[in-house]
Amino acid sequence: MSLTYEEIKSQYSALQQTYDYMLTNRTVITDFFHSQGKRSVTFIGCGSSFTLSEAAAFSVRLRAGIPASALAGGDLLLNAADYAPLLQDTLLVAPSRSGSTSEIVESVRLLKTSGEAPILAISCVDGSTLSEIADLTLSLPWAFDHSVCQTRTVTNLYTANLMIAAFLGNDESVLADIAAAITQGEAYMTRVESAIREASDYGWTNAVLLADGELNGLAAEGAIALTEIAKMQAHAFHVLDVRHGPMVTVGPETLVIAHLTSAGSEHQRKLMQDIRARGAKVIAFGDAAANLSADDADLAIMTESELKLPVQGIPFLFIPQIVALSSAERQGINPDEPDGLTAWVKL
Repeated sequence: MSLTYEEIKSQYSALQQTYDYMLTNRTVITDFFHSQGKRSVTFIGCGSSFTLSEAAAFSVRLRAGIPASALAGGDLLLNAADYAPLLQDTLLVAPSRSGSTSEIVESVRLLKTSGEAPILAISCVDGSTLSEIADLTLSLPWAFDHSVCQTRTVTNLYTANLMIAAFLGNDESVLADIAAAITQGEAYMTRVESAIREASDYGWTNAVLLADGELNGLAAEGAIALTEIAKMQAHAFHVLDVRHGPMVTVGPETLVIAHLTSAGSEHQRKLMQDIRARGAKVIAFGDAAANLSADDADLAIMTESELKLPVQGIPFLFIPQIVALSSAERQGINPDEPDGLTAWVKL
């Protein structure tokens, strides 16, 4: 059994610790945001952390009504001066596994030297470099992935970011649904894992992940997991946007992983039919309200209960993670140590 698999399967036990920790620190977090008096929030990250930042910025805009954006750490490091208008009167949030990635640490140091932007760090390493220079640090050491590729860490950082958005927007329904998703998590993984492995057990060579709104960033993260762990070409798009060009790449060697909703179901159903007509296989995911069937996909996965849209991202992440791991196993690739990658980048 690989370390990556162990970390994927332990993500819900870690999520319970994250959920409890974030609730305990709810007042600390909201007091910090309010005391800074900033007009906007800017999330920064690299790789997986950047895709999570994109999802988090969407959640803060939508759930809390606060202007929010996301910047890639390397982009910020190289072009901070050009982004001065965006960074003016903003609060930085940096979700990070290691708290040591050079682009993030150096960017934050640069901004702190110029007197700009207080920072909230979310790190899975106690006493990290980023933690030492942040104004407030949330530490999630139980979520740290020792494997090179992030799985458990990603799910936990996504949830922590979403809880911050819910705190700022006083969205108790999202918090309640997160608790429900965690409670259902172990049974959900047991129920769907073998079906995911079976549905993706063929000679696909490229993957397309589709999701809208707050989950589009997670689709991009799923593409990263498939690229890193399975060495497969993978790309993410908004659901209906796949028709606007990317459809030409969809064919018999394509695996499509799609998050579908109960809204606009006819448009989504027609899209899935068109994708399958091109020879691709589809794994479709939605909550209980999506009412998916075999007519929509080669494999339709639904949650036990209805969940708020961003919370559906928690069980959704499990699908590309298991698909990536299963593909790596078929190819004889060690998922714990992909060639050419390190756990975090030091420039």
